[in-house]
Amino acid sequence: MEFTFNNSGIDIKATYSEREVSEIFLPLLDKLYTMQSEKGGRLLVMLSAPPGAGKTTAAAFLEHLSKDQNPDIKVQAIGMDGFHRRQDYLTSHTANVNGKEILMVDIKGALVTFDLDRLKEKLEELKNNRVFAWPVYNRLLHNPIEDAISVDADIVILEGNYLLLDEDGWRDLSDLADYTISIDADPAMLRGRLIERKLSTGCSKEKAESFVDFSDMANVRICLEKTKAADMKLILSDSSGYMIAN
Repeated sequence: MEFTFNNSGIDIKATYSEREVSEIFLPLLDKLYTMQSEKGGRLLVMLSAPPGAGKTTAAAFLEHLSKDQNPDIKVQAIGMDGFHRRQDYLTSHTANVNGKEILMVDIKGALVTFDLDRLKEKLEELKNNRVFAWPVYNRLLHNPIEDAISVDADIVILEGNYLLLDEDGWRDLSDLADYTISIDADPAMLRGRLIERKLSTGCSKEKAESFVDFSDMANVRICLEKTKAADMKLILSDSSGYMIAN
């Protein structure tokens, strides 16, 4: 099944196999519908995966499928990328990487470049308010857009790199979730996908490879090595797409 949506100002095209739709996505939606009905209120799902694993697209695809699968229960996909610190902050603050102070903008996407406290505040708002505003990151503007969307769904799927991270300050985020999903993948495959994504924003190949190898791959390793166990674990491969881990 072909699927197109706009992600951070960029049109994204993806294709999911009939197997992925029938064996993973539709049964997952049915499970979430049941959970939401039994809870009698908003269900918060956290989808955590390393950079390049397709988590944003997968979350958006679930929202898309749900409109036909069960239009009476609204599913809405949102991301944690709206909590990137602003570009002017990243270009004026440093972080210590391997004993060297470097500008945060050079490691954009790393843990330290997110406003964790504000993310926690908005998650509490998500749990306690029927309708509220949520920020969205725009890759073309290189900045988050405050209050970009209104969240009012019965089932909210929040996707991000570090939602299930087993690190101080982050590990309690998943306590707010009703259901969690993680994605595992081969680092070499993710590197290729990340370079292609960087190229799509207009970067030269040299600059794209340099940024991915210095910054993105460090974040990939953190996610693959320090993500907590999830209620559902998926594995991504180039040849087979998503598979449910045994």
